[in-house]
Amino acid sequence: MEQERPVPPQALNNASATAELAAALLQARQTILPKRLGAPGPDAAQLQAILAAAAHAPDHGCLLPWRFVVVPDAARAALGQAFADALRERDAQATPEQQEQAREKALRAPVLLLVVVDECGGDPEIAPSERLVSAGCAVQNLLLMATALGLGSALTSGKALQSQALRGLFALGEGERALCFVSVGTVVSRKPVRARPVPAQYVGTLVPGRGVQPWPQQGE
Repeated sequence: MEQERPVPPQALNNASATAELAAALLQARQTILPKRLGAPGPDAAQLQAILAAAAHAPDHGCLLPWRFVVVPDAARAALGQAFADALRERDAQATPEQQEQAREKALRAPVLLLVVVDECGGDPEIAPSERLVSAGCAVQNLLLMATALGLGSALTSGKALQSQALRGLFALGEGERALCFVSVGTVVSRKPVRARPVPAQYVGTLVPGRGVQPWPQQGE
């Protein structure tokens, strides 16, 4: 029987350094709302790196069930109008001021992306929930790469995503869902970092006959 070879100390050191770097990156990520993002946005090489990071998300069946649509400056007015039209779909009595506020949301942040998920195409055995999880992982990869590049980012959603006005503008097909927008830019201002939950708040252990038991607090 072949004996296991000991792991070289250098490899252990490299793994530890990589883990520390990953932890620092995760802890540095913070939602920076679009109104707090300004120019300059990512340059062409940085944007390519940000988008390429999404490709490393898990993808059952290799369906590629998600995609990103870049909304350039030249298309912001059309998006703003779609936001205003979406507001009128929901509220026929929306005032001109409210419609203008809806339009203005399209002008924030140097880079704006729409995340689209295909919930039905390809293998029907792969449930929509799995496709959404894959999309979420792709988005998180994108956000982490933006953070690594020193940029701020945020996810935004809202009722307009399901409107006919927005679906028509982006020519979404049957079974496609507009999941959220991603904004990226330079951090102009930020709120204090919020306290994050600890594993004991969201992790349990299955114990047969006793159900799910709490995960111990650190140090217990």
